[in-house]
Amino acid sequence: MSFAATSFQAFRTCTTAISSRSLSRPVFGCCPTRIFRLGSRSYSEQQTKEEPKEEAKTEQSDGSKSQHAELEAKLKAKEDEVTDLTGRLRYLQADFLNLQRNAAREKEQTRDFAITKFAGDLLETVDVLSIALKSIPQEALKSSKTTSTLTSESTDSSSSSTSATPLPKDHETYLQELHQGVEITQRQLLQTLFKYHVKPFDPTGDKFDPNHHEALYQAPVPGKEPGTVIDCQKIGYKIKDRVLRAAQVGVAQDTSS
Repeated sequence: MSFAATSFQAFRTCTTAISSRSLSRPVFGCCPTRIFRLGSRSYSEQQTKEEPKEEAKTEQSDGSKSQHAELEAKLKAKEDEVTDLTGRLRYLQADFLNLQRNAAREKEQTRDFAITKFAGDLLETVDVLSIALKSIPQEALKSSKTTSTLTSESTDSSSSSTSATPLPKDHETYLQELHQGVEITQRQLLQTLFKYHVKPFDPTGDKFDPNHHEALYQAPVPGKEPGTVIDCQKIGYKIKDRVLRAAQVGVAQDTSS
C-alpha cells in the first residue's frame, strides 16, 4: 500500500472517531437532566400516592371519632333510660308498700269497727236505763226515821181498816231493789260494750267541739265562758278514737252583745 492511501485511511479513522465523540457528548450531557426528570417524576408519583393514603387515614380517624361519639351518645341514652326505669321501680315499690300498709290498716279498722251498727242499736237501751235511774231521786232511796215512822203508821191504819195482807217488804225496799237491778243491768251493758272498745264520754265543762258534740240549745250562764258545755242530755260514745255517737249537750251563750 502506498503512503498516500495509508495517510487517507488514518485521517478517515480520526475523523470518524472525532465525529463519534462529538455525537456522544451531548447524549451523555443530557443524561443528568433525564435522570432528574425521572427522579422528580417518581417523587411526584410517590407523593401523589402518599396523599391519598394520608387522606384515607384522616377520613378513617374522622370516621372512628364520629363512631366513638355516636357510641357515647347511645351509652348516655341507655344510662338515662336505666336511671329513669330505676326511679320508676322505686316509686312503684314505695306505692306497693303504702298499699300494703293501707290494706293492713283498713283490715284492722274493719275488724275493730265491725260492731258499729250493733253497738249503736244497744245505746238506746242504755239510754232508757239511764233515764230510769235518773227518774228516782237519791232522797227517795235514803231511809229515814220519819219516812219509816210514817210508813209504819200508814201500814197500821191500813191494816186496821182493811183486812188486806201486808206486803213482805215496804215500798222503800222495793224501790231500792228496782234501782239496784236497773243499775246492775246498765253496768253489765257498759262492760259488754267495753269489751268491744266502746266507751262513753261526758263532755260537761269542756269546750264545745262539733266533731264530738251535738248542740241542742244555748243558754246564757253567768261566769261560764261562751262555747262551754254546761249540760249533757245524752252522753257520747266512741269506738277507740272514732265517734260512735256525738254527745247531745247544751252550750253556754255569749252574753256580751
